[in-house]
Amino acid sequence: MRHARDGAAAAMTAASRILVARGKNEPQEMENPEVAWGQRARDGVWVPTKDGQRIHFGIDVAAADTVAQVLRPSLRVFVGVEVDTDIVAQTTAGGMRLLTVIHGPDAPAEFRFPISLADGLALEAMPSGGYDVVHLRYGATVGRLYNPWACDSMFRQVKADYTLDGSTVTMRVQHSDAFYPVVADPSFTR
Repeated sequence: MRHARDGAAAAMTAASRILVARGKNEPQEMENPEVAWGQRARDGVWVPTKDGQRIHFGIDVAAADTVAQVLRPSLRVFVGVEVDTDIVAQTTAGGMRLLTVIHGPDAPAEFRFPISLADGLALEAMPSGGYDVVHLRYGATVGRLYNPWACDSMFRQVKADYTLDGSTVTMRVQHSDAFYPVVADPSFTR
């Protein structure tokens, strides 16, 4: 098993390499006092919506008690949350992103993120493959879970999509023919 510090460095290297290649349109990491991360993977993250409410994204993984390696207030790494899988968690100006780093073919192809919405909010599927968080009374979009993307170490697109079961969003990443590591990115912004 990899040492946590070495695992965090490997996950950061893989994620950074892919993000640099993807270009300037990626959400930038920055401190946001409205985003509150839990200490362990299972604790997930609380993020704000446009209407001032907060929603919770959990990280439902085999090693749910994995403690984050906090690199700076806006960046943490959950090492070994699944077989051959780490999560690089970033705070952004309007929310968060969970860069899922898949290191090998034994890693799972599905990653579950239970979502707890405030009263009066609902998830609505979008044609893009993402989900809007909608205020039911006003019909306004108050947050967005963007369609996931995934890329392998050769900078080739890897098919990734979401399914919704109740209040749990499952990201599916078809990485079996990819060059590792693969980075997949669910991200939320208000």
